[in-house]
Amino acid sequence: MFIGAQVSLYPMTSNFVDVIMTGLDALSPYKNDLRIETDDMSTLMVGAPELLFDAIRDLFAASAKGPEHVTMHVTFSRGCPGEPDDPNCRCETLEKAQDQPLKDRQSLAAEAVAQAPDLGVAIDVQFSLYVMGSGDHMDEIYGCIDFLKTSGTFHKSKNFCTRLRGDAGAVFETLRQAFLRFGPAEGHVTIDMTASANSPSLG
Repeated sequence: MFIGAQVSLYPMTSNFVDVIMTGLDALSPYKNDLRIETDDMSTLMVGAPELLFDAIRDLFAASAKGPEHVTMHVTFSRGCPGEPDDPNCRCETLEKAQDQPLKDRQSLAAEAVAQAPDLGVAIDVQFSLYVMGSGDHMDEIYGCIDFLKTSGTFHKSKNFCTRLRGDAGAVFETLRQAFLRFGPAEGHVTIDMTASANSPSLG
């Protein structure tokens, strides 16, 4: 399976270079385990989702520790039929999820969020989960929404997306669980996400 993300960071400050470089420095521990490629539009990260979500979480948390308003847009994808298999993307959670009932997956997702580290960085996120294909994909999406509402990070529902709010550790763990435990384990699933920290107009 191919698992990856396109990441773009947007600091709302004239000091944007320093904020971006601070965020990129947080990726150093992951460079041996993830494929990381940056161009003028975004940074591609490819690899196992345990490390992938941690890396993106740490990138944003490091950027958001200052007073500046920072946003980040990420597109996560797993199982895209147009991408080659990559052994570095192997994920035990996905392999086990194939045979687990929806209620069990919801419980395991909630347990993972409860155990997430507290990073001391408050963030807001809005995201949409897209389960590609036919069949029972709406059952999977509704099952994910039920999990989100009990996750402790749920803020509110919006048209086309869900708002999360809380510490970066718990919020990114909520996203990881939504990405891994809902939708067919071997199918194509994507998340479109925007994160914000230090906004002067919190809503």
